Amino acid sequence: METLVLTAIGDDHAGLVHALSGVIAAHGGNWENSRMAQLAGKFAGIVMVTVSDEDVDALVQDLEPLAARGLLEVTAVRSTPSQPSPGSTRLTLELVGLDQPGIVRDVSDALAARGVSIEELETETGNAPMEGGVLFRARATLVAPAGVTGDLLRVVLEEVAQQLMVDIEVREAEAG
Repeated sequence: METLVLTAIGDDHAGLVHALSGVIAAHGGNWENSRMAQLAGKFAGIVMVTVSDEDVDALVQDLEPLAARGLLEVTAVRSTPSQPSPGSTRLTLELVGLDQPGIVRDVSDALAARGVSIEELETETGNAPMEGGVLFRARATLVAPAGVTGDLLRVVLEEVAQQLMVDIEVREAEAG
């Protein structure tokens, strides 16, 4: 079996997931994991699919007409799922503060400098209740290498939080 990671983007309208899932199913592919969202009138997603070795090329080829029909631009990449290194720690990061340019850059810079991988990141903006302005919220799952503790990241990210005037919380991720 091959693992493919598909990225898809197109103008948002009904039937996009159906069109994509239909091509995958027609080739015996298994839709295993995905993240999809409508953003600014576009539908964007990433999907992990497993498919038999002999069906990979035909599946990839049959995804191309989705773009020609004006539905989705799809890119397929062969992948091997990675495993966290021994001694690594999974952490959860939550951030909230007034929106401003550079929040993701500054936080990710502090994480990358310590070899911390961002496994999953969700962000959103919305109106701040009673204060006015726009709030930025982020939630991330992190994988810290051996020797980089949650306590160390809390100290490092507290400095970043003070500079950005945001609240950042780091804690051990729940098992499962």
